Amino acid sequence: MRYRPVALLFALAAGAAIQVLAQSPPEAAIEQGRKILEANCARCHAIGLLGESPLAIAPPFRTLHRRYPVENLAEALSEGIVTGHKEMPAFVFGDEEIGAIIAYLKALEVRR
Repeated sequence: MRYRPVALLFALAAGAAIQVLAQSPPEAAIEQGRKILEANCARCHAIGLLGESPLAIAPPFRTLHRRYPVENLAEALSEGIVTGHKEMPAFVFGDEEIGAIIAYLKALEVRR
């Protein structure tokens, strides 16, 4: 009986933590990610919810989550994405840029 208040407090704290973790990234981060992708990727990839990629072999970013969780791109974005074709330049981004890019890509998943 005396453990119920402690258990209740623990349950409330855990619920609050889950709610904070589940919140969407701030719109500013999403917008920053869009701008980074617009500046670096849009000449080949469709970066929005609509449209085809200007380069036919470049997948639209709105479909990336179908291949793998976009969070898995963080390491490649920090070390440089390497592909088997010369059309894809090797981009390297910093931690803040990577967070913004991932936030934008996650937002594309939700907005579909």
